[in-house]
Amino acid sequence: MRKPSGIHETAVTPTCLTQLYVLENMSENGPTTAAIYARVSTSDQDVSRQLDEAREHLERLGMADIDEYPEIVSGAADTDTREVYNQLLDDVKSEEFDLVVVHEISRLSRLGPTEIHEFIQHCLEHDTGVEALDVGLKIHVDDGELQQTIYSMVARLMGDLAQIEHQQKLQRIRSGVRAAQSAGKWTGRPPAGFVVEDGYLRVDPAEFLHVREALARVDHGESFAVVSDDTGIAESTLRSLHQDRRNLYLSGEAEDERVDKALTDIRPLEDARTEGSDLEELRERVERLEVATDIDAH
Repeated sequence: MRKPSGIHETAVTPTCLTQLYVLENMSENGPTTAAIYARVSTSDQDVSRQLDEAREHLERLGMADIDEYPEIVSGAADTDTREVYNQLLDDVKSEEFDLVVVHEISRLSRLGPTEIHEFIQHCLEHDTGVEALDVGLKIHVDDGELQQTIYSMVARLMGDLAQIEHQQKLQRIRSGVRAAQSAGKWTGRPPAGFVVEDGYLRVDPAEFLHVREALARVDHGESFAVVSDDTGIAESTLRSLHQDRRNLYLSGEAEDERVDKALTDIRPLEDARTEGSDLEELRERVERLEVATDIDAH
């Protein structure tokens, strides 16, 4: 006797029929291969969120053959980095995809005023549709020419507006930073041996003297590698501090008024650049401060 199939044993609901219809049409008539392009700045976003949201969108369409192109931009300008983007353009030209989903197509406008339009045209010329999650845009190869033109114009307009908003945001940030600096407040990461309290730079005496001792030893002829091993300060950090801020730590000289004001907490400082400076006395000061502040001695 033939065993009944699972289909006959399971209730068929309208929802099941709808999902089956969507999947069948996707495999027979719709796109089957897709790419995701996500572009973020390291200062404001995590690229994984964009990739996850775009992948979920494609999986709802029944697609499983998906390639990802994450582009992480190191600076706020967001204009020069396009290595991954160029690779995507090459793969589209090779007609590897039926559809490209861009999480924030507005970011392409930072690559150039016509980049959004050129990207869409490039995809369509190579039989690849485009969807942009940030503006709800869907341009498919089988859309009419007039419809594709209208959608492209909308996408470019949205990109222009996003670019204007981005520039205004940067301007507000710069204005805020200038205002804070004019008020004597510290913006950004403090130098080694300093902390920020209530917006103002302050010296962490134990850490400052610890860095000072390390730089003094280097200045007096010891190797960066040896001093790094002894003090626990990364060799790259020591080299950077010695090159850029040697006078700050060894003689207490600072061009920035905010740094100079913070140094009043530990002045007077003997000039540790001279051969006659007492490194043993400096080490003793470091040890006393580390004990007083409950910091493990290095």
